[in-house]
Amino acid sequence: MVLRPAVLAALLLLGSAGPLHAQVSQTSPAASAERRPLSAETRHTGRFNDQKVAYRAVVAETFVPSASGAAKGSIVTTSYIRTDVKGAARPVMFIFNGGPGASTTPLHFGAFGPKRRVGEGAEQTLIDNPVSPLDATDLVFIDPIGTGYSRPFTPEDGKAFWSRTGDAASVRYVIEQWLKAHGREASPRYILGQSYGTTRAALIAKDAAALKLDGVLLFALVGASEGREMPFVTSLPSFATVAWWHQRIDRGGRSVEQTYDEAVRYARTDYVAALIQGSSLPADEKRKVAAKMSAMIGLPADYILSKDLRLSNRDFMFELLKDQGLRTGQLDGRATRRLDAPAQRPPYDDPGLSFSLEKAPPAPKLVRPDIAVPVGKGESTAVEIYFRKTLGFESPETYNSLNLEVNAAWNHEGMGDANVFLGQAMQADPKLRLFWASGLYDITTPAYRGRYALDQAGVPADRLTAAQFPGGHSVFTEEGNRAALAEAVRKFVRPQGDH
Repeated sequence: MVLRPAVLAALLLLGSAGPLHAQVSQTSPAASAERRPLSAETRHTGRFNDQKVAYRAVVAETFVPSASGAAKGSIVTTSYIRTDVKGAARPVMFIFNGGPGASTTPLHFGAFGPKRRVGEGAEQTLIDNPVSPLDATDLVFIDPIGTGYSRPFTPEDGKAFWSRTGDAASVRYVIEQWLKAHGREASPRYILGQSYGTTRAALIAKDAAALKLDGVLLFALVGASEGREMPFVTSLPSFATVAWWHQRIDRGGRSVEQTYDEAVRYARTDYVAALIQGSSLPADEKRKVAAKMSAMIGLPADYILSKDLRLSNRDFMFELLKDQGLRTGQLDGRATRRLDAPAQRPPYDDPGLSFSLEKAPPAPKLVRPDIAVPVGKGESTAVEIYFRKTLGFESPETYNSLNLEVNAAWNHEGMGDANVFLGQAMQADPKLRLFWASGLYDITTPAYRGRYALDQAGVPADRLTAAQFPGGHSVFTEEGNRAALAEAVRKFVRPQGDH
């Protein structure tokens, strides 16, 4: 199976996610339209952004129809709704991950949910997440069909949802139903997608006016950069930041942000001009470009010349630290792995998977269901125990953190860059705003490629909030980034006059 780059959507935290269940045809007695949707509601309090917050957690199935109108599957949402403030004007954010085939696990239990997962294997635990933006916005985590507890009703029914349009339509339907069920039609509403989830968000935003979206948030944007030049132009700045991290270039007192900015300027000017010239570029000029690139990204000029100034991700990742017997990660270029390490099935061969500079805090000594959920004997994952014991949601299904078979079955329908729909939606609605977060060490979805895609899609620069972080694909894996990202999101969803 060949994985598209976006399959790695927020896999960074899956190292401790427990078993991965991958049968897309898997159904159970629970997967049937002949029963009532499952749901559970519990009450909680927490402290977020240094505020005491009372909230209710609602885990609920929504039966989702296909284009024929008949229910073909169920999508499970996990909602956190603040109860100590008036809800009508309070923002609500609908959050989904990527893959295709990835659950919301990293965003839910690594970034924004009221609990955060730490530890590995049998030691994994959920602890309080004080930076959750639940103080500022209600949160609804959506696991598309085939992920989390969401399932098709029959093996054949999955095909209706495992395509770009079928998937986007099903998630949009769930958002519409949630707003009606909770009486929140007048609330400001936002959608947040990571990695392939940014493509899903763009497809949903095609009808932004009908859905009355106030904003779209994109993490690790999947942007197309096709042709003979732009794939290499948009990757260069990320190669420079990774070389900076590994000290394979002369930093010259520059920060990683300054290194990135300098590489962007070069990529947009001299580098792209050289590539456009192709064989017309004089040999001495070509050598000058190779020398400049060498100083910028840490690879030998002769090697760069041998690649005709065009370096793939693999070229860079396997050459930068070759003299040390190492390769870099792709999800996070700061990670390394020995070149002679045993072969693994993608994406597990990427050392950037599950990489973080942050050490997990020790498990709490006093274990209470409201602050921690350890894995007990015979239990599968802390996430499943949390749903069952803390949120009271009893499902006969196993929680699918990642479903690679969904990814393999996905129909991309021959579509190109979906970001064009974001530009069209923003041009049609002068109030629609966009938030974009990127990691400077992410080689999978390079930061400059994201900006290039948004620029080419016609996204108005004055309504784009760009936030860059010294991190990888999932920028929230480290405490400093996590807190800064949450605060940036808080600021974005606040009424404009309150900024």
